[in-house]
Amino acid sequence: MNTPELTIDPSLRARLQQGHPWIYRNHVSGGERLRSGQWVRVRCGGWVAYGLWDARSAIAVRVFSRTAVPDADWFGERVWEAWDARAAIRNSIPATSAYRWIYGEGDGLPGLVVDRYGDYAVIHTYAESVQAIVAPVAAAMRGCDPDLRGVSLHQRPQDDEEGDPGVPPAVAGLRPLWGDLPPDDLVIQEHGLYFRADLRHGQKTGLFLDQRENRRAIESLSSGLTVLNCFAYTGGFSLYALRGGADTVISVDSGHGLAEATADNIALNRLEARRHSFITEDCFGLLDSYVKAGRRFQMVILDPPSFARTKGGAYAAQRAYTRLNALAMRCIEPGGLLVTSSCTSQIGPEGFRSMLGESAVAAPRRAQIIYEVGQPADHPVPVSFPEGRYLKFVVARVLPVL
Repeated sequence: MNTPELTIDPSLRARLQQGHPWIYRNHVSGGERLRSGQWVRVRCGGWVAYGLWDARSAIAVRVFSRTAVPDADWFGERVWEAWDARAAIRNSIPATSAYRWIYGEGDGLPGLVVDRYGDYAVIHTYAESVQAIVAPVAAAMRGCDPDLRGVSLHQRPQDDEEGDPGVPPAVAGLRPLWGDLPPDDLVIQEHGLYFRADLRHGQKTGLFLDQRENRRAIESLSSGLTVLNCFAYTGGFSLYALRGGADTVISVDSGHGLAEATADNIALNRLEARRHSFITEDCFGLLDSYVKAGRRFQMVILDPPSFARTKGGAYAAQRAYTRLNALAMRCIEPGGLLVTSSCTSQIGPEGFRSMLGESAVAAPRRAQIIYEVGQPADHPVPVSFPEGRYLKFVVARVLPVL
C-alpha cells in the first residue's frame, strides 16, 4: 500500500532532526483528504520520517519512525525498551506495584500512555489518531509480561482533545482489550504503603503516579510537623506525612467521597487516624479563611489540578498559582515549609519559580527553595521535547521579610 507523503515547512528541519515528535497543522502542506489514524510519510528537505495523521487535532502529525511505517516488531521493541527501563521500580524495596509503563513521547510512542496497577495495564490516548496503535501496543504488552492479567483502554470523551503531556483528562470508562478488567477493590503498593486504586472512576488513570517519589520525599520532612495538605484527593501526601511522623495532618479537597477514600487508605495502612482529619471544602476559600483567622501550619502542601489545558490559558493559570501560593505562604509559621506543585505544561520550570517569587511579594514573605524536581524516572523526557517536562515540584522554606 502506498504511503501518502506530506511536505513540511523547511524551517522545522533542525527541530525534527533533533527528534521533536510533533508537527502542527500550520506547518503542513496537503492532507485534506486523509483520515485520522492513517500513516503518512513526511518530508522536510532531505529529512524523512513516518507518522500518524490526525484530521482534528492541532497536532497534524505525530512522528514515530525515521525508517519505515511501524509494524508489530517495531511496537514490540518500544514496549520492551520501556519495560526494561522500569526494572528498578518493579524491584524496589519496599515494594511498588504501580507506575507508568509507557510515557508517550518519552518512550517513542507519541500520544499514548500506559499505567501499570498490579497485574493490570490501562492505556490512555490523547488524540483520535492514536487509537490506530492501541491494538499493537496491547498485543506487545501481553507478550512482554506473562504475569499481566488484563489490558484495558480508557475511553475518550468525544469532545476531548490533547492537553498537558502526562496529564490525562477526565475519562468516560474502561473497555477491556484482552484479559480481565481490574477489580473495583484493587489495592496497589507504593514504597510499601497501600492504596486503593479506582481505575474506572478515579482521576487520571486511577492515581497520580507522577508524584510517587515526591510523596516519599515529603515523608522524610514531616516528622513532628503540623501539616495541611490541599487538593488531597485520596490522601497520597497525607499518608506519607503520617508515616513520616507528622504531629497532625489535615487533608482538604472539595471532591465527593474523597474523605471516605482517604480514611479507607489510612485504615488500610494501620496509621493513626486520630492524627488526621479531612475537610471537604474549596482549597482557595479555606486558605483565605485561615489567613483571616491567623491559622498557621508548619507545612502546607499544594498539589492542584492543571489550571490550563491550552497555551491560551497560561496567563490565567499563572495568576491562579500566584494567588494560591501567596495564600499558602501566609498560612505557614516562620521557617515552615511550602510544598508546591504544578502539572500545567504551559508553565515551565522558570515560569513556576517566577510565580513563586511573585507569590512571596504578595504574601509578603521570603521563600528559599531547598528542593526542586520534576517527574520521576518512569516519565522520561527526550532532550528535544521540553513539552514533556510538565511537572514542577518545589519545597521552599518560608520566612518573614527582612
